[in-house]
Amino acid sequence: QVQLVESGGGLVQPGGSLRLSCAASGSIFSISKMGWYRQAPEKQRELVAAITSGGSTNYADSVKGRFTISRDNAKNTVFLQMNSLKPEDTAVYYCNAVLSPILTVREYDYWGQGTQVTVSS
Repeated sequence: QVQLVESGGGLVQPGGSLRLSCAASGSIFSISKMGWYRQAPEKQRELVAAITSGGSTNYADSVKGRFTISRDNAKNTVFLQMNSLKPEDTAVYYCNAVLSPILTVREYDYWGQGTQVTVSS
C-alpha cells in the first residue's frame, strides 16, 4: 500500500508565502517523478510543478519565478515553496508521484488527498 500525505496549506494574504510538503510512504521500490497539481473551483486540474529523481524540473508558466519545487529522495518527500502568492493561486493542491511499488516493474500514478491554499486579504 502506498500513501501520499500532504501538509502546509492554509490561508495567506496576497504577496505572502507558503510551503507545501508531501511524503510518500509504503511499499515503494522507486519514484521517478513527483509533482504538484492544483484545481480551482470549476476549473480543470493543472500541473503546477514537477521534479524527476535526477532533479530536472518544470513549471507552469503562471508560477515561474515565484514557486520552487524541491525533493528529498532519501525521504521520498517533495516540497513546493510558494512565494509572492496571488489570489489566482487559490486552489486545492494535490501531490502526485509516478512510482513503482515493490515487486512490480510498472509505474503507476498516485495522488494525495489535496490541501487547500487560499490567497485572500
